[in-house]
Amino acid sequence: MADFLLELLSEEIPARMQAKARVDLERLFVAQLSDAGLKAGAVTVYSTPRRLALIAKDLPAQTEAVSEEAKGPPESAPDQAVDGFCRKNGVTRDQLEVRDVKGRPTLFAVINKPGRATSDVLSEAIPAIIKAFPWPKSMRWGDASASTESLRWVRPLSGIVAILGDDLVACEIDGVTSGYETVGHRFHHEGMITIGNAGDYAEKLRACHVLVDQAEREAIVRDGAAKAASDGGLELVSDEGLVIENAGLTEWPVPLLGGFDPAFLDVPEEVIQLTARVNQKYFICRDKSGKLAPNFVCTANIDASDGGKAITAGNEKVLTARLSDAKFFWELDQKTALEDHAKKLSNIVFHEKLGTVADKVERVAKLAERLASLEGTGLHRANPEQTQLAARLCKADLVTEMVGEFPELQGLMGGYYAEKEGLPIAVSNAIRDHYKPVGQGDDVPTDPVTVCVSLADKLDTLVGFFAIGEKPTGSKDPFALRRAALGIIRILIERDLTFPVKRTVASALSEIIPLPSLADSTTGLEIAKEYMGDGKLGTAFAMEAVKKSTIAAKSVTAEIEARGPIIDDVLEFLTDRLKVQQREAGVRHDLIDAVFALGGEDDLVRLLARVKALQAFVVTEDGVNLLAGYKRASNILKKELGEGSAPAQAGAHLPFEQTDATAGDGLLPSQEYSSVKTLSYTPEKAEKALIDALDAAQPNVTAAIAAEAFEKAMTALADLRAPIDQFFEDVTVNDSDDDKRTARLGLLARFRAAVHQVADFSKIEG
Repeated sequence: MADFLLELLSEEIPARMQAKARVDLERLFVAQLSDAGLKAGAVTVYSTPRRLALIAKDLPAQTEAVSEEAKGPPESAPDQAVDGFCRKNGVTRDQLEVRDVKGRPTLFAVINKPGRATSDVLSEAIPAIIKAFPWPKSMRWGDASASTESLRWVRPLSGIVAILGDDLVACEIDGVTSGYETVGHRFHHEGMITIGNAGDYAEKLRACHVLVDQAEREAIVRDGAAKAASDGGLELVSDEGLVIENAGLTEWPVPLLGGFDPAFLDVPEEVIQLTARVNQKYFICRDKSGKLAPNFVCTANIDASDGGKAITAGNEKVLTARLSDAKFFWELDQKTALEDHAKKLSNIVFHEKLGTVADKVERVAKLAERLASLEGTGLHRANPEQTQLAARLCKADLVTEMVGEFPELQGLMGGYYAEKEGLPIAVSNAIRDHYKPVGQGDDVPTDPVTVCVSLADKLDTLVGFFAIGEKPTGSKDPFALRRAALGIIRILIERDLTFPVKRTVASALSEIIPLPSLADSTTGLEIAKEYMGDGKLGTAFAMEAVKKSTIAAKSVTAEIEARGPIIDDVLEFLTDRLKVQQREAGVRHDLIDAVFALGGEDDLVRLLARVKALQAFVVTEDGVNLLAGYKRASNILKKELGEGSAPAQAGAHLPFEQTDATAGDGLLPSQEYSSVKTLSYTPEKAEKALIDALDAAQPNVTAAIAAEAFEKAMTALADLRAPIDQFFEDVTVNDSDDDKRTARLGLLARFRAAVHQVADFSKIEG
């Protein structure tokens, strides 16, 4: 057994690519070994800005010998077919074996493959790995780059170290040959380093100021930055993304504390942080009171002799220039009112079929104002005027200089500018937060004005793209409609908002695709009245006016009908996303399906409340037994009547009356006992008990559901558990007496209908 070292040396590998490169290197290496019948004991992968390295433990000296068989033609086959089989498998005729296959002599080739030296396998594997490496961006270089067949790598590949045990694994690709030598730190070490084997690789490089383990460099950046801030009496603002990036930019990280002019603190904190983070990869700091401090921590890639003073001074100079730009943008943007900024949105196309961003803003403003006026939702607490103002200004910062520099600040900068203008705090908050929630970890807005604007913005996007046929397909969702849907769902659920989805979607749709004007209809009728009875010419004018009026009215009706499928599609999309969200949250999928199967409900909060009540109920003893009784009743109805059918001649003599409570209930006609006295026989005790229980339970279930007291509805259903159990114990459903059989099947159908008021129990597993 021997350990194997592979190092691929190149110019600087972007920090953002290194994590995936480590994964890809291990994946490709393991695949190459597997194809050759080899397996390493453990594989460790490293990366620095200048190299990818892999160490594989305990590789055998050679692969195992293998024997393979290939079935050929019958023994009696023509010579041409037999010769072709031999050539294909690299054997001669005298090496073939004859075996009986279903009574027919058949030729077989037994191919014995001897073991190969592992070094030979690796010699072939290394070039294959390099050629197949999936860099997100790569390049060609040198004279060979004139050919599209030349090697591609993330940056020019300059060296390969490949050692198995203490022996070199010889390989070559595009003029780069393997060897024992590599390089140390660009500034701290001159000349080449000779690597003996995998065991001394990391320590030899450490001695030359290269830390190959990215996790070690990350720890130095993380802890060193915190210590540098602490030594200056400050607290570092933690940023794990910056830790990883700085570790990927350095081979010998040294965190250093720097500062900038406190005058820049007049600029919003988020701007300073983004300027430092995005442009310069610096951490920011806070003072002991929690306020942003005029300091930063940068990460040098050198252990400077002056303790880093020159490096710090250089970084301070660069950051000052960046902050000066940010301060200029901040002050320049404030010279123009948000309302005037918003006028420029007409120059930005939102989508060719949905108009400009200004068109979208106008739609959002109208919808947000309507939402603010909805009674019984919790949204009506929003001030309609403030809601409309916030919606009209919510995208205005898209044309500001600051957002042009930092698109991540859209919304946030608009909130700051609104605050500086002296607009109501509810308006500035809504502008700032109307994009929320953006992701799963993002907060949901709480202020009523913000909620209205956020919902209106997301609904307009969702409904708009559905209206023009741009729905998500498979994994493709170019307009982030799933994210918009999840944002809507989270707002409604976490704010517990009773919300008529279909009505609101229809309202949003009417702004995207306006209904044909009824003006022609109204004007036509007025003209008809004016000219009617005014002689031949007047009558002709009147008739033409009536004709135009009728056409206009029909056009409106047709358009309304055409919108139905779009509205239904949006509701289905929202409910599907709710299902996915709840499944990920641990809610049983069968319970979700059981509630959603009922249909006719467009209030997502009510749907979810019913699902949660059902989930709590089905795990109780009453729930388990009621489900068993339901399934037994359903199986009997299906067996006796068939799916979707009614008893023979049911209408002629059934002792029931149809009611709304059981209308449209699957297996049996819509029926309910009007009175036990109408039965042609005296019911048995258990039968009478079930009738009485249903008489009592059904109104209670109906009332509880109407009051959205779904737990009470479950409790009312639980009262049916004992009667249905006793019914099955004591009563023969499939009685020889036709009246009894029909009545008892109807009773089971009524029981099933009562349960279906809460959920479709046929969807529940168990």
